[in-house]
Amino acid sequence: MSSSRGEQALPGGFIAGAVRVGDTVHKAPPKDPGFVHGLLRHLADWDGAPRFLGVDEHGRAMLEHLDGQVPWERGRPPEYVRSERNLRSVGRMIREFHDLTAGTTLAGEHEVVCHHDLSPKNTVYRGREPVAFIDWDDAAPGRRVQDVAHACWQYVGLGPDVPDPEDAGRLVWVVADGYRLGDADRSVLIDTVLWWQESCWRGILAGAEAGQAAMIRLCELGAADEVRAAFEWTRQHSARIRVAAGPPG
Repeated sequence: MSSSRGEQALPGGFIAGAVRVGDTVHKAPPKDPGFVHGLLRHLADWDGAPRFLGVDEHGRAMLEHLDGQVPWERGRPPEYVRSERNLRSVGRMIREFHDLTAGTTLAGEHEVVCHHDLSPKNTVYRGREPVAFIDWDDAAPGRRVQDVAHACWQYVGLGPDVPDPEDAGRLVWVVADGYRLGDADRSVLIDTVLWWQESCWRGILAGAEAGQAAMIRLCELGAADEVRAAFEWTRQHSARIRVAAGPPG
């Protein structure tokens, strides 16, 4: 349990804020708290996710606070995020929690449970190395390639700030190789990146037009324009990225 005393606002939180209280994080519940909290309980013995600790008197979810750095600032993330070692580690970590959910009631008839928002701002780094994923609010059953594609977009930074599409494709290959992504999923990886990017910018605009405060805020921050620019860049250079991403090693 907690009160407003001793609460420390955590940085980031462009959609839903979170506060730290001692060794715990308190945040608004996800849209499907039963599923998300059940998933975190299922992953409790895995070091790559915070433990769910219950609900406070305000109805907020209480989560374990994970020490480290989270590169939450908007714009291009720190260079260590894009190091080959860290990209490979991110791929491996995604594979670990996917395998932990495959064949479970949580995944149902789907391949796995996906995080659905994997990005540097939702990753804890220690010593500039990724150790855990946070903000599991959008987790739901899905396909393996969905999370891998989202990670390639976000951690590689696919978009107009990337000077070399071939180098970006090579880094996409590193993420997929760290995951040990199969041939069938690799064949649709870039198409899935494009699906994510288009769904994202269209979703932000639709939400803003519907009066959703969080989506209006994202539009004010320029997020929809940034994601649309990333989509257009990726589509323009998709052939070069596919060639550089190549087949499995």
